[in-house]
Amino acid sequence: MDNATHTLTGLALSRAGLHRYVPHAGFLLMLAANIPDIDMVSMFQGPLRNLQVHRGYTHCLIGLPFVAVLPVLVTASVFRTRLPWVAAWCLSAIGVASHLLIDSTNSYGVRLLLPFSSAWSYLDLFSLFDYPLLAVLLFCSLAPMLGKLVSVEIGSKSGTGRGFATVALAFFLLLGGFRGLMHSRAIAQLNSRLYGDGTEGPSLRTASLPKAATPLSWYGIVETERAFRLYDVPALSNFDPASTRPLYKSPWNDRFEAVSRTSRGKYFLYFARFPYWKEEPAATREKLHLITVTDLRFGAPGESFLELRALVDEQNHVRGIALGSRPLEPAN
Repeated sequence: MDNATHTLTGLALSRAGLHRYVPHAGFLLMLAANIPDIDMVSMFQGPLRNLQVHRGYTHCLIGLPFVAVLPVLVTASVFRTRLPWVAAWCLSAIGVASHLLIDSTNSYGVRLLLPFSSAWSYLDLFSLFDYPLLAVLLFCSLAPMLGKLVSVEIGSKSGTGRGFATVALAFFLLLGGFRGLMHSRAIAQLNSRLYGDGTEGPSLRTASLPKAATPLSWYGIVETERAFRLYDVPALSNFDPASTRPLYKSPWNDRFEAVSRTSRGKYFLYFARFPYWKEEPAATREKLHLITVTDLRFGAPGESFLELRALVDEQNHVRGIALGSRPLEPAN
């Protein structure tokens, strides 16, 4: 999830009562609620390395106790004070756990069971950016400041912000529950239809992915034997299964196989939930084929931010390959 949501969640946890146990608890919890994303430094080594590292060992359960040490050390260093070690570590672990829990609710996924299992897990409840949630968290974080200004003007005692923090955390839980209910309704709709006027039969796999602005409309993905279909699915009303054009699957061939054996291809296919393969002639003098693989959970072909591109020759040798819009590089 976005780091603003993580930060405001850490602040709400502090104001809700955890600030009583450790000095500078607000700073500690906001830092701990973000620290698993320290693995984003891998982006400087390129998108493949970032894809391999992000939401890995800093986002798994066995790594949580170790990751929680760093915010304690940073807080003690910044404020030049000795902290009650056990209490500070416990608060930091709560902040880190909040990050893992929140990230597990979206469709990017986490690998909580590393190193015992490298499987990705997804709850598909919240978008990477959830605007209603972010708005409430932001309001509840700023409201105590406004209350203090009013208190100064009228000469009364200002509040601690605990009530607003509790409301923010309760809203988070309630919205998650409501999103879970809407998600199950959208999934039920996708699974209850026949596709291609019945010629494609029922779905093989479906996903109902959250949108940033509303829990009432979902991004639906349906995979049948012959095609993928992408939908806007209203959770509270029916949708037309013929309302979108199918993305027909290309028959598997030796060029696809060659791409899938490269290091980038192997990792992309490990990460992607709904890989859609497309082949077309490359705009070159040589007889090359442009292979594009799109992870449909992040958008349609040409719109998704996560695509793999490769040039393959007539002898099924991969001449170049890259993630996203980066220049093609030699395959390995």
